[in-house]
Amino acid sequence: MCFCLAPATNSFAKSSASSDIDRKLSKAYGTAWNNGRHMARIIDIAQHRHEALQMASAVLSEGFPVAIPTETVYGLAADATNAVAITRIYETKGRPRFNPLICHMSDLAMAEEYAEFDPVSRALAQAFWPGPLTLVLSLKAESQIHALATAGLDTVGIRVPKGFAGDLIRAFGKPLAAPSANTSGRISATNAAHVDADLGGKIRLIVDAGASTVGVESTIVKVEDGELKLLRPGGLAASEIERIAGKRLRRAGKASAAIEAPGMLASHYAPGANVRLDAGAVKSDEALIAFGAADVAGASDAAIVLNLSPCGDLAEAAANLFDYMKKADASGAATIAFSPIPDEGLGEAINDRLRRAAAPRE
Repeated sequence: MCFCLAPATNSFAKSSASSDIDRKLSKAYGTAWNNGRHMARIIDIAQHRHEALQMASAVLSEGFPVAIPTETVYGLAADATNAVAITRIYETKGRPRFNPLICHMSDLAMAEEYAEFDPVSRALAQAFWPGPLTLVLSLKAESQIHALATAGLDTVGIRVPKGFAGDLIRAFGKPLAAPSANTSGRISATNAAHVDADLGGKIRLIVDAGASTVGVESTIVKVEDGELKLLRPGGLAASEIERIAGKRLRRAGKASAAIEAPGMLASHYAPGANVRLDAGAVKSDEALIAFGAADVAGASDAAIVLNLSPCGDLAEAAANLFDYMKKADASGAATIAFSPIPDEGLGEAINDRLRRAAAPRE
């Protein structure tokens, strides 16, 4: 295992306090270099969980982002109440500041300190937290979440994650703003190696917990006057939300220009290669990402063939999606062709990601 050190982002001078953190990390785990440059340290929670919580909390306390594992995708987390820390998220990712960040809480009680819950939103939180559901709610007047995290909106997206991320929030004591740990607009990271390859030269610490089990971002629902609006399909099927709420979800209009939550930009989750959807046949210069047992004409001549789920399991397909997109992109193929995927259950989230990956890029 390699533990290395990343420099501060260009627009911020490295403080003596952050240097002290770096010295502690070096003393604990040693220093590794890549072509004369410090790179991000990677700490595996299977071997060093307590140390990972300590180190991540220390880096967060100094206003720097940390890449952390969640059940959905890896997140780039920073103090949601600290303007400098939030700015570092935007700069590290190259993310536009009009695109709000999800704020992660340790539990419902913490979430209620920052946002207004009605009976419907509380029922959903009690049913699905911790888990892959983000609720967009009205901010409380006394909320300490910084306006940079909400892109100046009077609402905030809140999620309670499982596992290490929840433990870290409890240890840190404050909510964490945490978009996906990747360059803005590109394929999300679902393991520590993905984060390291993309952002390893820009951040100090990556916490490794293996592959994310869900594999796509959270489902985002806006709750307003008791009505539910699906802003982004994700790792929790819409039908499950409707079952608990006792009402139908209204889909966000495709023509809406308002960015109310992450994942609403037309082009997103994009590989370097072009993306072609609903492919019944594949060309020799294309990579193929298949689904299920159906044959795809020309597959034997494709640059690479990967199957999201040979048995047609949508949960397995979601878990593999971003990893396989990265592998197909690395094959050097000019285009990645995708077999059709049912637009139901988690298939709605998969198809949402693929449509945005295939959209024209600015």
